[in-house]
Amino acid sequence: MVNLGDIFPNFEAETTIGTIKFHDFIKDSWTILFSHPADFTPVCTTELGEAAKLAPEFKKRGVKLIALSCDDVLSHNKWIEDIKAYMCLKDEGFPFPIIADEKRELGVSLGMIDPDEKDKDGLPLTCRAVFIIGPDQRLKLSMLYPATTGRNFVEILRVVDSLQLTMNKKVATPVDWKNGGDCMVLPSIPSEQLPQLFPKGVVVKEMPSGKPYMRFTPEP
Repeated sequence: MVNLGDIFPNFEAETTIGTIKFHDFIKDSWTILFSHPADFTPVCTTELGEAAKLAPEFKKRGVKLIALSCDDVLSHNKWIEDIKAYMCLKDEGFPFPIIADEKRELGVSLGMIDPDEKDKDGLPLTCRAVFIIGPDQRLKLSMLYPATTGRNFVEILRVVDSLQLTMNKKVATPVDWKNGGDCMVLPSIPSEQLPQLFPKGVVVKEMPSGKPYMRFTPEP
């Protein structure tokens, strides 16, 4: 299991673009690794199709995508044709690789296994994990969905926007924040530093406690 802030494990794997070493694949970019229970399954097909459709948006943010599923590369390549047909994708190739993990070794080592979902041979399937890894190769965010629940890739884009903003600016993003929305000043920032750090201004919302911690500023 990988915890937030840990350097993500460097593994070697077979993929639809050949053998990769994960840290070489990441290099100095943001990366999203997301797992799937199996090829030729309905929910997974919708997810990979949506990720492929949104691939240009991830690329704008300097984010690489890489998927994982519990089948071999030959199966992945055949499945990709179904995914492209379902999403009406006309481009040649596919915008990101898919890792082969037939033995579940990578899924087990990264804590991706869903014990309630098994294949026809009784082997456990990987759940729908999302790992967002920073350019420093450290885990910035993880989400685990059961096999029966598809993910929202627009939400994953929103999370990337928040992570990239808050990594460099002394702000946090409130509930339902979207790119361009007001942010919140970190509680650790003293009041006397606000004019220098936030030239666009800071609005403090009064609270019954009298504590001035609800501090909003336009997105830096």
